[in-house]
Amino acid sequence: MSLDVYLTGETTTEPCRCSQCGNEHTHQVTETFFNANITHNLNVMAEAAGIYKACWRPEEIGVTKARQLIPLLREGIAKMKANRAHFETFNASNGWGLYEHFVPWLEKYLIACEDHPAADVSVSR
Repeated sequence: MSLDVYLTGETTTEPCRCSQCGNEHTHQVTETFFNANITHNLNVMAEAAGIYKACWRPEEIGVTKARQLIPLLREGIAKMKANRAHFETFNASNGWGLYEHFVPWLEKYLIACEDHPAADVSVSR
């Protein structure tokens, strides 16, 4: 099981020519700025860092835009980097969910939020 996070832009309607029938149709296109996947095995580590809801359940804390995640992710990353040994105690025993993978994943997510602060936030879990 895993978590997928998405930062997306406005959905637009665009015309296209159907390759099957040759007629013109319209379809909706949503620009995806960022998409990343991580194992659910990191949810306990995220909770300890105070970023579980920001990552796994942003809708429960009213997060809809990337700009709202920026301070939450910064704080969580700082906590994790300040006490690596503590957070490594939450590493999954099966190797699927490690500090050494989670922090860089969070940092990439943060950069994407900073690059696209008006993006819509959504998750699939």
